[in-house]
Amino acid sequence: MNPLLFTDGYKIDHRRQYPDGTTLVYSNWTPRKSRIEGIDKVVFFGLQYFIKKYILEDFKINFFDQPKAEVCKKYTRRINNYLGENSVGIAHIEALHDLGYIPMCIKALPEGVSVPIRVPMFTMYNTIPEFFWLTNYFETLLSTTVWLPCNSATIAKQYRLVLDKYAEETSTVEELVDWQGHDFSMRGMAGLEAALLSAAGHLLSFTGTDTVPAIDFLENYYGADADKELIGGSVAATEHSVMSMGTNSGELETFKRLITEIYPKGIVSIVSDTWDLWKVLTVYLPKLKEEVLRREGKVVVRPDSGDPVDIICGNPNGKTVEERKGVIELLWDIFGGTENKKGYKELDPHIGAIYGDSITIERATQICERLKNKGFASTNVVLGIGSFTYQYNTRDTFGFAMKATYGEVNGEGREIYKDPITDDGTKKSAKGLIKIELENGEYKMYDRVSWDEEKEGALKVVFKDGELIVDQSLQEIRKRIKNDTQKPVETV
Repeated sequence: MNPLLFTDGYKIDHRRQYPDGTTLVYSNWTPRKSRIEGIDKVVFFGLQYFIKKYILEDFKINFFDQPKAEVCKKYTRRINNYLGENSVGIAHIEALHDLGYIPMCIKALPEGVSVPIRVPMFTMYNTIPEFFWLTNYFETLLSTTVWLPCNSATIAKQYRLVLDKYAEETSTVEELVDWQGHDFSMRGMAGLEAALLSAAGHLLSFTGTDTVPAIDFLENYYGADADKELIGGSVAATEHSVMSMGTNSGELETFKRLITEIYPKGIVSIVSDTWDLWKVLTVYLPKLKEEVLRREGKVVVRPDSGDPVDIICGNPNGKTVEERKGVIELLWDIFGGTENKKGYKELDPHIGAIYGDSITIERATQICERLKNKGFASTNVVLGIGSFTYQYNTRDTFGFAMKATYGEVNGEGREIYKDPITDDGTKKSAKGLIKIELENGEYKMYDRVSWDEEKEGALKVVFKDGELIVDQSLQEIRKRIKNDTQKPVETV
């Protein structure tokens, strides 16, 4: 498909709507507000994928490498069928095809940094006067591609900050936090590309994922190499169909077969609430205690039904002893463990738990806090983070928008902006050319600057005239995430 058709319909004829003599359009991409309480910075991630996938790959294969006559014939057919009688024309499409590359300059902050609300993450403008129409023509494709990885990277980072905080307070195996947030979201995302973009954002802060193709994604677009670094990984795990096929009356035998025959060593995660979680914890596991403790590896109990906070930590108002104790305390009763130097209980390394349903940042915080209050280390449990976290968000979660703030008409620069009188200030844009400076560890925007000033600051050219100038690696981006000292949201 011609990538020039990856756009909103109203963009098609904006070229003729700009003033006569327009030669340059300069725009920026900015998170304008936060709808998640306590988060006032957004992780920048995904632009490099957009550039490589669409501007370089798709335009080459499906536009520049195709016969011009065929491209123009198909474009004309689509626009005429879509708009009816029109005067959009085809000469500008022919001219771009003749040029052979996208005449655009994109300047951006480093991917992986946390950017304050209302500070642009990147700017872009055309480099050849006749292609002024291209800048904002890209708005739709840019927006639909970039907001999601920024969202998911920001939310994953918030999970990481919460889990790091509690691990530092209660655990002696803080390195387990790399695996404590595990991505289970793929099946619930809005299509494969959304799943990959989101999962890649998750992997900036964690290494646990069930989204296997996200590893290829990061190798293809972010210079990762699974032979040389840990991009993402997981463990052997069952699902309900496996447990059900063993029958209710044979569940004990299914557990035993899994931990002694199929997986006699290593980590195996066993879904444990197909029927009666409490029976698994109080009847089956005590009978299998010796087998579990003899294994070279860990058996992970996986419930995923009910209120995760109460299931993991215990419900003080529960009707039974099991409900009041919860999974972690019941596992401690069976397998024991050690009290670490910080004064918190860590389960025997042969046993653990994961909960992977309806986890949110708030629930993750509550789980860690209640475990702490009961005297247990937060790292006794792994949390599966799914589409309940990553799909229940939109472009408006952080108010992302691409807006033009400067243009040139007949050689004259114009500072342009929007500031709707009926708006609360969210949609008020910057004016003119923009410069970003890193001051005291935080990015700050300066607008209405000169071209000389625009060339300075933290925004660096990452793409220009068909060439990728900066190619960032997963390793670099993870390091930027890790080095940020932002505090977690208090949601207990």
